Amino acid sequence: MRKLAAWSVHVFTATGLLAGFMGLLAVTEGRYRTAMMWLLVALVIDGVDGTFARLARVGEVLPRVNGGTIDYVIDFFTYAILPAYLFYAAIELPYLPRLLCCFAMLLSAALYYGMEGMVSADGKHFVGFPVLWNMVVYLLIFVLPDLPQVAVVGLVVTFAVMHFLPILFAYPSRGGRWWPLTLLATVGFIGSAIANVWYYPEASPVWRGVCLVTIAYYAVLAAVDTYAGGGAQERRKPE
Repeated sequence: MRKLAAWSVHVFTATGLLAGFMGLLAVTEGRYRTAMMWLLVALVIDGVDGTFARLARVGEVLPRVNGGTIDYVIDFFTYAILPAYLFYAAIELPYLPRLLCCFAMLLSAALYYGMEGMVSADGKHFVGFPVLWNMVVYLLIFVLPDLPQVAVVGLVVTFAVMHFLPILFAYPSRGGRWWPLTLLATVGFIGSAIANVWYYPEASPVWRGVCLVTIAYYAVLAAVDTYAGGGAQERRKPE
């Protein structure tokens, strides 16, 4: 029974790749709203599978199956490759800057994944902007679609550079400063994302406002944690 539970968790994690594949099909068909919905499904799967893994003690029950590796493969597709493809297909930019933005996303993500550790020593923060290109692309398409082209390129470059800066970004599921408020902001962000994608291309000022407020909260939290983090900024291998 324990092995069945552990395998069920691994299969659940792997369904994130199925969601990503459905998103890929949607992008190729020009259904960008559907593609983003599938990316949000993958995000939710990735957000809860770790809790299930700890409950089922998968590392102990199935020591020869590396759930972390499964997770990394899926994450790189759904957090980097597919968002870059969605950006290329949906964002209105001249060909060369659009392509270079996609290259910036993919190269920064690949290098970030290759670094010694992506989680701080206390286990409660990502060090550097985590590979969340799915959320950056969501912001550009569904929340701020009227940004000037130069601002779009500037944001992509900024986030790419931030992968490698010693900034502490909260790991929402692992506690940390203002944790209840962080969980509330996370729920608000995901809820607003679902609403903004659902109403697209119609404007939803309320839900866009919720999205921007939660992003501002994360930015303030990152600034406070980075300033006060001290030794937490030391990288370690993720568990």
